[in-house]
Amino acid sequence: MERRWFELLMDDHTMTEKVFAAAELAFADEAGPSPELVADVLSYVTVYVDRCHSLKEENHLFPLIQERGIPAEGGPLAVMLGEHEEQRRLLAELVPAGEAFVAGEAASLAAFQAIFGRYAALCKEHFWKENDILYPMARRVMSEEDEARVIRGIEATEAELGEGARERYYALAEKLAASSGVKDLSLSVDREVMACVLNTLPVELSFVDADDVVQYFNREDLDKIFPRQRSAIGTKVQDCHPQGSVHLVNRILREFKAGKREVAEFWIDFGGKMVHIRYFPVRDRSGRYLGCMETVQDVTHIRSLQGERRLLDEA
Repeated sequence: MERRWFELLMDDHTMTEKVFAAAELAFADEAGPSPELVADVLSYVTVYVDRCHSLKEENHLFPLIQERGIPAEGGPLAVMLGEHEEQRRLLAELVPAGEAFVAGEAASLAAFQAIFGRYAALCKEHFWKENDILYPMARRVMSEEDEARVIRGIEATEAELGEGARERYYALAEKLAASSGVKDLSLSVDREVMACVLNTLPVELSFVDADDVVQYFNREDLDKIFPRQRSAIGTKVQDCHPQGSVHLVNRILREFKAGKREVAEFWIDFGGKMVHIRYFPVRDRSGRYLGCMETVQDVTHIRSLQGERRLLDEA
C-alpha cells in the first residue's frame, strides 16, 4: 500500500529520531562518539533533514495549506516555520564544531555535544507538534488532488539528492542506530508493565511463532470472546482450531511465510456480538518471518458510532 504524504513525512521523523538516539548513546558511552559517527550524523542532519525533509514542507506542504486557509502568521504554521529557522541557526553552529572534531580536534567534541543536544531537543518537539497538530489540521483542509500534489513535491525534493535518496539516508539512519545499540522502545519498558499494557488493550492478542506453535496470549485472567487456557501455550495452532478450518489456517500461514499476504481479515456475528478477527505476519527488520499475530475485537459498539464526540463524557 502506498504511503500517504503525512506518513512519508512522519517516516522521516521516525528515522531522524533514530539518528538522534544513536548520537545520544554514543555521547553517553565512556569511549565517546567516533569521528565517523559524527561525520555521518552531520551528513544526515544537514542534507536529509535540512535540505530535504524541511524543504518538502516549506516548498510543497506549507504553501498549499496556506492556500487552503491555514494562516502563515499567528498559528501552528507560523510556529513550524519559526522552528525551521531556529534549526538552521543551530546547524550553523553545529557544523563547524562537528567538522573540527572529525578533523582531529578532540576539544571541539564538548561544543558539538552541547549544540547537538539543543538541536535534537528542538527537532523532537517540532516533530511531535507536526505529527499531532499540524498534519491533522492540514488533512482536514486538503483534497485528494492536494495530497497527490504534496506527494509529487516530496518525490521531486528527494530526486534532487539523486536516485534512491530516501533509501540511502534511511539506511544510514539504521546503520547508526545499529552501531550505537539503539533498541526498540518496547525493550525499555519493564516486563510487568508491558504485560499490563497488553492486558489493557480492548483487543485479544495471540502470537504463534514461525513453527506454528502458540507462544503468547493476553488478558489471561479476563473474560474473552475466545477463551484461552495456559495449556494452549506450546501447542500447534492447527490443534487449536476445528478440523474444518485447519485448511484455511494453513493457507494463511503459508502465504504469510511466502510473503504473499500481509493480513487476513474476517468478521462474524458471534453470540450477539459483531466480532472482528485479523491475522498479521510478524517480521523482523530484514523481513524474516517470525510468526503470526491474531487480534480479536468486539466491534459492536464501534459499528454503532455516528457523528463526532470531541468532549469528555462527564456522566
